[in-house]
Amino acid sequence: MHISVKIRVMLADDQTLVRQGICSLLELSRNIEVVGQVSDGSEVVDGIRQCQPDVLLLDIRMPKMNGIDALRAMRKADVMVPCIILTTFDDHQLVLEGLQAGARGYLLKDVSLESLVNAIESVHGGGTLVQPAVTERILRGLSSMAQPDDEAGETETLSKKELEVLRMMAGGYSNKEISIAIHKSEGTVKNQVSSILGKLRVRDRTQAVLRAINLGLL
Repeated sequence: MHISVKIRVMLADDQTLVRQGICSLLELSRNIEVVGQVSDGSEVVDGIRQCQPDVLLLDIRMPKMNGIDALRAMRKADVMVPCIILTTFDDHQLVLEGLQAGARGYLLKDVSLESLVNAIESVHGGGTLVQPAVTERILRGLSSMAQPDDEAGETETLSKKELEVLRMMAGGYSNKEISIAIHKSEGTVKNQVSSILGKLRVRDRTQAVLRAINLGLL
């Protein structure tokens, strides 16, 4: 008999009502378990070490240490886990900084249960949540924001297949989901993703999508 393992989620938000609301939503899902909560970015690294979450839901605006600095602290402490930024429409510039700091994507705080669960499952499976049609102001902000590795020089041209995979990466699809959609093995997709990262001169999937948007490929 197959026993499904729940995705372990940790919340970082200074607003108690927001945390309680998200926890209440996630309790309705059979696939997700909230294993920890912290109320400030300064508590995130220790929280991750104690709770060992699979996915982190991270508020941007917190009093002592914000979500951006928490992401940087996570990277410095080598405790990076897939992270989704919790945001409002007014946080578009901070969202960009969060994505640059290593977050896999972003969600609005008034998200529905279905969208929240899908987002958690997507980043847990290796996907991203940088969807070009979602928040126009976030995308407009890209044009004024320097990309990492710009000093690396010109990017190489992507093939038609690679562009197809890149568009699915932007939609938040995992390697497995992309392999099913394009009728290729998961290993082939993994190789294509690696090729895309190399050609765009970036280190991860989220950076690839950000750079592709900035270059007008998406």
